[in-house]
Amino acid sequence: MSQLSFLSLVFRFSIVNEENLGNYTCVFGNVAELVFILAAPQIGEIRDKPIVSYVGDFVVLTCKMEENKPTPNSWNWFKYNGTEKEQISVAAEPHRYLISSEGWKTKLKVKNVSEADSGLYYCGAVYAISTSLSHVELKVITILEPLKPFLSILVEVVILVAAILIYERSHSKRKEAEADGPNADPMNTQ
Repeated sequence: MSQLSFLSLVFRFSIVNEENLGNYTCVFGNVAELVFILAAPQIGEIRDKPIVSYVGDFVVLTCKMEENKPTPNSWNWFKYNGTEKEQISVAAEPHRYLISSEGWKTKLKVKNVSEADSGLYYCGAVYAISTSLSHVELKVITILEPLKPFLSILVEVVILVAAILIYERSHSKRKEAEADGPNADPMNTQ
């Protein structure tokens, strides 16, 4: 009969900052080894295509954590300015931004968007030990943008039709000149 023995080890971590996060290993001689990761849960939903909106319209950017993960304490939104992430403050521009958060989900509504609003936006799920970030790209276009392919095709068709008409006209003039030439029928005058 084998006897079961249980090993027990208690170690309390003091997390001062994010530098204390990472992989830790607990080794019990050559009997057992356990590796665990001390980190904030990662946001699972990642959007790889940009969200497209039109100048003057509004757009809603959504970010959500999987429901099987702990609920974040709060959510933050940031806009990348080319060098760093700037936190979006609803209080600073209440007429342009609205942030709503509930449980595992947050939404950023941007009103009256302009082409300057295009770029990367980051949502941050704030936990006691760290913040998990995810991003979404916003592309703001003018109403003419979707018409550009149509307009270029239209220009090509107009040029092609004009070329055909010019060719046909010059070809018909050449035939008339040949018909009116020295061998022309004197009775056929028009």
